[in-house]
Amino acid sequence: MLVTTNTSEEPFYFILTGIPGFEAMHIWLSIPFCCLYMISILGNTTILAVIQTEPSLHQPMYLFLSMLAVTDLGLTLTTLPTVMRLLWFNVREISFEACFMQFFFLHGFSFMESSVLLAMAYDRFVAICRPLHYVSILTESVIGRIGIAIIIRCVLVVLPSLFLLKRLPFCHSHLLSHSYCLHQDMIHLVCADTRVNSWYAFVLVLLIIVLDPLLILVSYGLILHSVLGTASQAERFKALNNCLSHILAVLILYVPMVGLSMTHRFARHASPLVHVIMANVYLLSPPVLNPIIYSVKTKQIRQGILRLLCRQKIH
Repeated sequence: MLVTTNTSEEPFYFILTGIPGFEAMHIWLSIPFCCLYMISILGNTTILAVIQTEPSLHQPMYLFLSMLAVTDLGLTLTTLPTVMRLLWFNVREISFEACFMQFFFLHGFSFMESSVLLAMAYDRFVAICRPLHYVSILTESVIGRIGIAIIIRCVLVVLPSLFLLKRLPFCHSHLLSHSYCLHQDMIHLVCADTRVNSWYAFVLVLLIIVLDPLLILVSYGLILHSVLGTASQAERFKALNNCLSHILAVLILYVPMVGLSMTHRFARHASPLVHVIMANVYLLSPPVLNPIIYSVKTKQIRQGILRLLCRQKIH
């Protein structure tokens, strides 16, 4: 059996897969993919432009929202080159180094999204349960330190999995199941003992898919306890309505993430099309839907978008 490692003198590359069974329709399938990518880029850059140009939005909630928009942009731009290159030009090869770089940024931004949503849950807890101390607790310096902590956390989480995988030999088919490089996909091509990788992946599942949602759930439990115990019915509705956008963003991220993890772990022999659909839903849903949700549900963002459009028309 041929064994290929990153130390081989011969060029090593992985082969990406498009939409199984629809290879002849890739050029047509590129249209909805291109539209989704454009919606994500336009929506998230608009959110960032509005928050930057509106002084009234320089508040903790919107600073965290700008972090979410940057994360969504990073997630979009990480997969866009390989997906569109494959659909438009049928270029399926990706080098060993490029694949691992995409793997690092793809999982890094994915975990960063989870971390930002956790920080936003803390923001909602302080805003509702400690409204008088909201500005004094979440100062710009505190928010900056939270942002740096999120970046450090994601880098330290992803780097070990990258090095653990990179040291292993690849001796199976170099064919990946997706249009980009996922850890769950690449690990199946290894022909060595992957128990360490599997245990580390299990720790990541506990850290990201279990711990972060659990802490978010705890924060909303405290919010409900505070709201139901002190506020009137109108104030309860207003407080919960302010959390609705964040709740939807949490569901949009974690439901596909859990579905993809369960599919790779317990449904390995399912149709390849199922794996591809789950992976694309997981990676495209948050960047596409988050700016739409916050634009529709947040009055200040809507007004900022209208003022931004009016200024562009005047110029």
